[in-house]
Amino acid sequence: MRKGLNSKATSGKLAITSVALQDHIARNLLLQNLSLCDPVKTRWCRRAATETHCKRNHGTVKQKGPQQHDGEEKEYVLDPAAPPLTLAQKLGLVQSPARKLTVDEWSQVKSRSIHEGDSKQPCVICREEFRLQTQVLLSCSHVFHRACLQAFERFSGRKCCPMCRKEQYETRVIHDGARLFKERCAIRIQACWRGYVVRKWYGHMRKTVPPKDKQLRRKFFETKLQELNDSFVQYCHMDIEAFLNDIDQSVSSSRRVFHQFEREHVSEPQEDDWQKIQEKVTQRDTQDCPICLTTLCSARLETEAGRTLAQHHSNRRTVLLSCSHLFHQPCLEAFEAFCVEGRPTCPLCRSPYHKILV
Repeated sequence: MRKGLNSKATSGKLAITSVALQDHIARNLLLQNLSLCDPVKTRWCRRAATETHCKRNHGTVKQKGPQQHDGEEKEYVLDPAAPPLTLAQKLGLVQSPARKLTVDEWSQVKSRSIHEGDSKQPCVICREEFRLQTQVLLSCSHVFHRACLQAFERFSGRKCCPMCRKEQYETRVIHDGARLFKERCAIRIQACWRGYVVRKWYGHMRKTVPPKDKQLRRKFFETKLQELNDSFVQYCHMDIEAFLNDIDQSVSSSRRVFHQFEREHVSEPQEDDWQKIQEKVTQRDTQDCPICLTTLCSARLETEAGRTLAQHHSNRRTVLLSCSHLFHQPCLEAFEAFCVEGRPTCPLCRSPYHKILV
């Protein structure tokens, strides 16, 4: 009787054990064996299974993704929640999966990563800085680009750390690299702005404060004088041709004023002066009238030819000017009639004159 009961209990345990193992194998085929064909599909299957489990237990699905916390991006775990234990795992027939890291354990992992300075170094996969790209921290304290880690898992076909080869790691999105990059950018912007302010202040100081060295001080004042001269020339810029024309007009008007003054204030020569003027004329030996270009007829000529010409041209007497020039009287009177600007001047030297008949 006891043997029968023992056999029945043993057969019942074997049945439970076999069912538990079959259920565990079926789940492994669904979640693991499919990864040999398509790891992406396996990831979606695991996510779907996790969402189904959360709906059954809580009625909602916890969303994974970037979350804002007090104006800053909040860190979050990428790995889905652990699936429920199978019957085989509960009975101890199969080893249970490792438990997930707690918040305190993640803090310790991150502290170790910060101490090693992984976020300051470039990503070991692509050898580029993290900058503002998504950054993931593994449970082994190594840091990578999220896209680089996903590409490594996809091409290697297994989930292991590219640095320490630890398998079945957990991943957490952090923003240390982005924060360090923003700090470096802010420092660079501040350095550029401070440099600009200092250069502007230094340039203004060099233009306004004279140096103490003698040579530099002399050069400083020469530069300032040249700047003042250039600014004055630029301010007084005008047309050169118009400026020269104005000068010519001023000179002409001045000459007219002086000529008019000379005409009005010229003194009449005395008898001795007229004799000296006649001596100059005799030395010059002038024989033609400068106006009509014909022979002059003077009563003082002693030659026979002179007498003949004097008789022939008795009606054209000669006039002697105070400037020692000789003209025919009709020619000079005609010239004076054509002069319209006040007192006429000598047709040759343009000077005011007094005249006498010779």
